[in-house]
Amino acid sequence: MTPISERPERFEGHRFPQVIPEPEEVRPGSPAPWAALASSQRSGLTLGVVESALRGAHRWLAINPPPDQPEELLIVADSRPAPITLRSAVLVALFEEEGETHVILTRRALSLRHHRGEIALPGGRSERDETAVATALREAKEEIGLDPQLVDAQAWLSPIASFATGSSIWPIVGFVAERPALRVDPGEVERVFTVTLKELVAEGAFVEERWRRAAPRVGADEEGFFPIYFFRVPDDVIWGATARVLTELLALVLGVARG
Repeated sequence: MTPISERPERFEGHRFPQVIPEPEEVRPGSPAPWAALASSQRSGLTLGVVESALRGAHRWLAINPPPDQPEELLIVADSRPAPITLRSAVLVALFEEEGETHVILTRRALSLRHHRGEIALPGGRSERDETAVATALREAKEEIGLDPQLVDAQAWLSPIASFATGSSIWPIVGFVAERPALRVDPGEVERVFTVTLKELVAEGAFVEERWRRAAPRVGADEEGFFPIYFFRVPDDVIWGATARVLTELLALVLGVARG
């Protein structure tokens, strides 16, 4: 095993202050789920295309509500298994410009206790008896000033468990008619920006690594390795739970298996 200090730089050009972990053991992962698609199939990803894909995948809230618990992770197994009791939601806010769908992302404030400086979807902890939709819309308004009345929250992606915090996260997909005016809360967000789905599925944007830790991890293979997803965006890297959510969205939109 190569010592961490002797490994080559994994994400050349990454210059922002988020901390990307150096796992004890890391292997190259699989190609992007959409690697076999021609470039022409990775563009023209309009809101209509997204909506049709999510309806076809039975992710439409009015018809197929999301599961009550993450299908893959009823317990968090980073250390001592424990039931998931903390619920959060994030908003995958989408709008279209020039025939391509954009997703709204944030850089978390460096003053935060957890995930400081990381690229994230707006979202946060659910209040008592609050639905995932209500949480996602409330948090987006608080963090980036997105008016809930501008968001048509219609679909969902698979709820997941955050290993770092031991909470479950419900991604809610909301459609916005046009690029909204946004204003960040500096206590929570350093900046807000957008990327297109086309950029996320471009050649070389997606990276999968396979990590292994001493503690058991749900979803690991026989050798104990599990996949971690990354997206290269200009000068930066999306990873962690946000990358997992985006990977599922893109796989559904493009009609490919997530891996």
